[in-house]
Amino acid sequence: MRQPLEDGTVCIARASMSLTFPARFMLAAAMNPCPCGYFNDRSRECHCTPPMIQRYISKISGPLLDRIDIHIDVPAVNYKEMRSTSVPESSLQIRDRVIRARQTQLTRFATLKEKLYCNAQMSPRHIRAYCDLSADCERLLERAMSQQGLSARAHDRILKVARTIADLEGVAAIEPKHIAEAIQYRTLDRTFWA
Repeated sequence: MRQPLEDGTVCIARASMSLTFPARFMLAAAMNPCPCGYFNDRSRECHCTPPMIQRYISKISGPLLDRIDIHIDVPAVNYKEMRSTSVPESSLQIRDRVIRARQTQLTRFATLKEKLYCNAQMSPRHIRAYCDLSADCERLLERAMSQQGLSARAHDRILKVARTIADLEGVAAIEPKHIAEAIQYRTLDRTFWA
């Protein structure tokens, strides 16, 4: 699984030959936070011990998790939130914002020789070119890297996500709030792998 996520190809090797196929895909996965499913739940008590949770979470390897751009906790929705009369942002509004951000990315990469269609496809060379950081952004990212013990791969993923957040806002430069939000999307780096 790690190889297709990293390279976008699958290689099948047999005794007589080896074949490589394209395999660029978006992985969406879900898991419970612990064996009983109630770790950090506001309404129910978790009876799992830390070693049980560690064993459960370690079923996903750190190197595989490191290749996933965004991982977040999604708590259960409480009754008041379900019954709220406030109107959330519509899917149509979100879709329009995503289309504008994707167009920004296509324009950004239009002059490159290689074909890039979105920020997720950026290599470290592209990240250096398109993810300029202010001094405040640098300090914030450096502090997160050292305090959370993040890998170089996580560093690049944070920058790509921050660049995308800025694109969704329609902002040309990455700001500290974009870096902070991208760091927040690395929740599993901060729990049992840290």
